[in-house]
Amino acid sequence: MEPFIGVIGGSGLYEIDGLKDATWQTVETPWGAPSDAILTGTLNGTRMAFLPRHGRGHIHTPSTVPYRANIDALKRLGVTDVVSVSACGSFREDMAPGDFVIVDQFIDRTFAREKSFFGQGCVAHVSVAHPTCPRLGEAALTAARAEGITVHDGGTYLAMEGPQFSSLAESRMYREVWGCDVIGMTNMPEAKLAREAELCYASVAMITDYDSWHPAHGEVDVTDIIRTLTGNATKARNMIARLPALLSGGRAPCDHGCDRALEYAILTGPDHRDPDLVARLDAVAGRVLT
Repeated sequence: MEPFIGVIGGSGLYEIDGLKDATWQTVETPWGAPSDAILTGTLNGTRMAFLPRHGRGHIHTPSTVPYRANIDALKRLGVTDVVSVSACGSFREDMAPGDFVIVDQFIDRTFAREKSFFGQGCVAHVSVAHPTCPRLGEAALTAARAEGITVHDGGTYLAMEGPQFSSLAESRMYREVWGCDVIGMTNMPEAKLAREAELCYASVAMITDYDSWHPAHGEVDVTDIIRTLTGNATKARNMIARLPALLSGGRAPCDHGCDRALEYAILTGPDHRDPDLVARLDAVAGRVLT
């Protein structure tokens, strides 16, 4: 199998440079419309798909992003590996604005989003003990280092609902009590849904600010964030351009089992499954439901 790399672009990242035969495709899903059309093409001979998480023009809030439709659409196109790029705040002095973090853990504090493709009539439980793919994360790390980006290998991402930024008390709790490294609003339930869809998933968090805990920086200022986002977006595009060389060639089954996450996850017996829900799961779980 050849890899098909899907990139979900966050705030500030709305395109990929250098795609050959680039086409914006509208993909219909049983979970509604994705955030936007999906840009597909090839980059250095490798198939690529790009989906702007907030839509071009940034029309979706973190809470209204259609996460299920986005992941379903990428899976439906044949994507095998998803690299999520998103803006975040930092809880660590040494993780400074402009740095990147290859996230490997999450604490999910979101509450207003649908978090699973499964439900009544077809129950499934996947493991997200290790919610990102180490192989894919390593490729993103290598690509970032090759671009001269200051990048941190590993970090815990606190996913908040938003759209408001943290209070000072919350920021201090996440940093000092919970031991989080960065904070953002969009990687959950995205990472959980990617696991349910048996997609390898890596999270690249681009730091824009120090949240509100840092005594020398005060509260989060959107003007400062936008300024940092512009520089981060350029670095992210350059990093993405290096991924095909690192991931091209025959793609073996994932060493970490991401592509087999549903193997023993579905608990509802075939005779008791809701046929309407099963039909909606055709792209996400068709491998184990047919």
